[in-house]
Amino acid sequence: MKRLFVIAALASLAWCPRSVASDFGKPVTWDRHSLMVDGRRVCPVMGEIHYSRVPADEWQQEVRKMKEGGVTIIATYVFWNHIEEEEGIFRWDGQRSLRRFLEVCKEEEMPVVLRLGPFCHGEVRNGGIPDWMFSLPPSSSKNGGAATPVKLRTEDPRFLYYAEQLYRQIFTQVQGLQWKDGGPVVAAQFDNEYRGRGEYLMALKRIATSIGFDLPFYTRTGWPELRTPVPFGEMLPLYGDYADGFWDKEVTEGCGSYYKAFNFKAFSPSNDGGENMGALDGHTEETRPRSAEENGGRAYPYFTCELGGGMATAYHRRPYIYPEDAYSMALVKLGSGSNLLGYYMYHGGTNPEGRLNTLNECQTSPGTANNDLPVCTYDFQAPLGEFGQTYPQYFMLRPLHLFMHDYGEQLAPMEASFPASQDLKKGEDSSLRWCIRSHNDEAFIFVNNYERLQNLTAKKNVGLSACGVVFPRLNIPAGTMAIFPVNVDGIRYATAQLVARRNGNIYMMQIDGIPTTICMQDGKLLKNVKALGHEKPVYKNIYLLSEAEAWFLFMDLPHTTLIEDVACEKVRSAGALRVITKGPAKVAQAPTENDWEQAAVYKILLPEEAVAGRHRLLSIDYQGDCARLYAYQTNGTQPSSAGGQGRKMLIADNFQYGRPFLYGLWRLPEDVTELELRILPMQQDAPIYLPREADKTPGEQVKGIEIVVQ
Repeated sequence: MKRLFVIAALASLAWCPRSVASDFGKPVTWDRHSLMVDGRRVCPVMGEIHYSRVPADEWQQEVRKMKEGGVTIIATYVFWNHIEEEEGIFRWDGQRSLRRFLEVCKEEEMPVVLRLGPFCHGEVRNGGIPDWMFSLPPSSSKNGGAATPVKLRTEDPRFLYYAEQLYRQIFTQVQGLQWKDGGPVVAAQFDNEYRGRGEYLMALKRIATSIGFDLPFYTRTGWPELRTPVPFGEMLPLYGDYADGFWDKEVTEGCGSYYKAFNFKAFSPSNDGGENMGALDGHTEETRPRSAEENGGRAYPYFTCELGGGMATAYHRRPYIYPEDAYSMALVKLGSGSNLLGYYMYHGGTNPEGRLNTLNECQTSPGTANNDLPVCTYDFQAPLGEFGQTYPQYFMLRPLHLFMHDYGEQLAPMEASFPASQDLKKGEDSSLRWCIRSHNDEAFIFVNNYERLQNLTAKKNVGLSACGVVFPRLNIPAGTMAIFPVNVDGIRYATAQLVARRNGNIYMMQIDGIPTTICMQDGKLLKNVKALGHEKPVYKNIYLLSEAEAWFLFMDLPHTTLIEDVACEKVRSAGALRVITKGPAKVAQAPTENDWEQAAVYKILLPEEAVAGRHRLLSIDYQGDCARLYAYQTNGTQPSSAGGQGRKMLIADNFQYGRPFLYGLWRLPEDVTELELRILPMQQDAPIYLPREADKTPGEQVKGIEIVVQ
């Protein structure tokens, strides 16, 4: 059975953004407001993708998708254990080839921030530090004292020796591709989420610069608080927020302090300190930023590197992220004064296969053993998922990114002010959340009437004003998020959102539920303006778009999406239910290999045309706790439990949380047309957080399997 869905293209205009991407090699500086490229202020959008989690032959098209989504800088980790899993054996082959990835970014004119480690986290085994580092033999001190183990992530000379070898290897991939060479590498981050002495981070920087790293700026994560500071100006602290966290040990809905990410709040650029990150490292922490006065009148700009574009699922906690979560947080950060929005993640991925161990974070590893993550998938519910598929926030965020690109030079020097309360309790609904960014007589008013998992009500008869301009009283519907201009581009005020400014034309987005009023500085007043799209202006050079039209502005859309049902055969029912135990981190442990032997087994036969080209996704809707997908690489031996022949390869896995289990069929080994699906049953009262969208029914079954052509 085949079903055909037709999606009309809303626009076919080419978007070729001018940003730091077209300015390789030009001077990059910063002040307390923003980055500047050749003296011009910019408000970049930074999107995280992990090159070693994406097959090399997909890099180019995925970087292009990120660019089309409005990303103007790429961030990527260099995971140590992805390239030196075995001591002294460095792998820069295939999807581990950092140099080839950087060359792709150069071809696509996409600047890159390298997050160098040695520790990265990124839900990788040991946070990226190889297992062999945990088993180095102790050595005696110079004065003949007792032998001591190597102290990881410290100024221990033995650890810094290995860090230097790592950095030297990375530099072989970077050499000739730094910003000063006309290459894409514009900055580097040292370590990650570090709470020790700033001297350690400075030691890493000295190693990097002595090797040859010479970049416009360097960064670190601004959380948690350092025990001793880094000297001002050596590394820009970058911050973040998430809508929910898989890392929380609680298995209840809405735990933690993530609700704070949905309220505008003043930020003091800091020398050390951090924002609320929920319980990122196992506990909630808000640290006090140092003020400009404490830094001798100097201040850092407010940048983020980990604004949750989605969220991973751990076995014990499986958040479901809504597109509004990502959009609301981004708008709130921008309104609160941030001039660089960095998403973690913007593009999901798949863990590469390890030679010695699986490379996912797990409770049984020697380091960073806080959660059990899937072996393969790192989809993250990001704007672009594991296989490059789009989630709704990819499109929803585009108007905001277009705005930052086209109006960044005006926005960057604007200071944030907060007429509404900055300290709200979870779900507090007494008044509208809004703030102002202004400079001279220009301003933008930011409105957010949304909080994750809370039903904020419509706000009636709201008064908004900025720079002496008073808006007519407004009713703000529940869930509304918007930016209103004041004295910008000849507009005195408008109850529509500026999106883009191209070729002398101004594009605005109508806000659902709010009648559009546009008051021009020439005295013209337009009321109840109807959206006419990108082809017909509503007044002079001003075009008003619906929200959906704004999402797809300057973008070509595919016209058809083909869906084909696929049959499967149940080969074996599930065995005895496993006992779900808690691991060393005191959270539920993922199933072991022995547990998977008791799973229900299904055989999936794929039509030959299903694996004939790109963009075909296998979509499995199932009831159960978790599932795995295997392929058989035929060699004429080793009969399988599913009736196949050959080596059984784990190709995908999924912790059920309410979205389909996906796999990109173009990644299958050649000539594979038979797959094995294993499902472990959902259990009553399991110590697991499942979101509202998940099927919590005990047992297991396949509800349906489809092939989706994206």
